[in-house]
This record gives sequence, C-alpha cells and structure tokens, in this order.
Amino acid sequence: MEHKSVTAIFPGSFDPITNGHVDVIDRGLKLFDRLIVAVGQNPVKDVLFTPAERVEMIRELVKDKPRVSVESYDCLTVKFAAQMKADVMLRGLRNLTDVQYEFQLAMTNRSVAGIETVFVMTSEEFGFVNSTMVREVAILGGDVSKLIPVSVYERVKKRLAERGKE
Repeated sequence: MEHKSVTAIFPGSFDPITNGHVDVIDRGLKLFDRLIVAVGQNPVKDVLFTPAERVEMIRELVKDKPRVSVESYDCLTVKFAAQMKADVMLRGLRNLTDVQYEFQLAMTNRSVAGIETVFVMTSEEFGFVNSTMVREVAILGGDVSKLIPVSVYERVKKRLAERGKE
C-alpha cells in the first residue's frame, strides 16, 4: 500500500509565538509529513508585530525543520488551507475552555469546507500560555522569558522599548 503524504496547516496569529506553539509544531511533525504554520491576520486583535515580522520570527525558529514552512494569509483559514492543499488542520489544546471553542470551530470548518481538524494536547508546562496573555504581561513589565523562545523574547523587549519612546 502506497503512503499518501499528509500536509497539515497550523493556523494562528502567533503574536508572539510561544513555547506552547513550538510544542504543537514539534508534535505535529510526529504526525504529518509536511506542516504549514499559517500566520493569520485578526483585525480585532491589538498586535505587537506585523504579519511579516511574525513570519520572520517563526521561520527563524523552524529553520532546522525542513518539513515546516511558514506562510502569511489574510482570508478565511479554510480557504487558505484549500489554497495550500492541506489535508488537515492542526490545533493545540491547553484546557477545557479550548476544547469547547475548538470543537465548535472544527465542526464549522468540516461543515463549510470539508477539512478535518486534528487536536494535540500541549505539554502540561504550557497549558496556561497564550499569546494574548504573554503580550499583556510583557506590556505591563512582567517577565515572559520562560514562556516564549529566547529570540522572540529579545524582539518583544526591543519592540516594547521602541513603543515606550513613541
């Protein structure tokens, strides 16, 4: 029986990418032949980095993972998944709140676009981490160095210093 290559798309805003996101990428690589980290644009969110900056940061983090690519998009996620010929959507779950929201999203995506969603649980140590919380804590002067990759932490510090001078 011939092995069909499976491509997964891992969508998110990744503003900034966290250690939890990196954990999901690593778990996804155990399941899929190819993984596309899809950096979406959410007009409702107050962002710290432009989509291009987020793509650049993530590409730097995955440069030693040849089966991972990073792309930016500004349309419906299911439309982008179809454009990229993704077979499944990869999503990370941290807690029960995520389960309820992600279940509804997965059912909608399957109904609207016929794409399946595969969920992976993040490591326990990242079960409370999300980009919004990291951004808020960093803006208020808290230490987020254990929650995000070192290179991303340096960029967050630099961006907040730039904002402080505005």
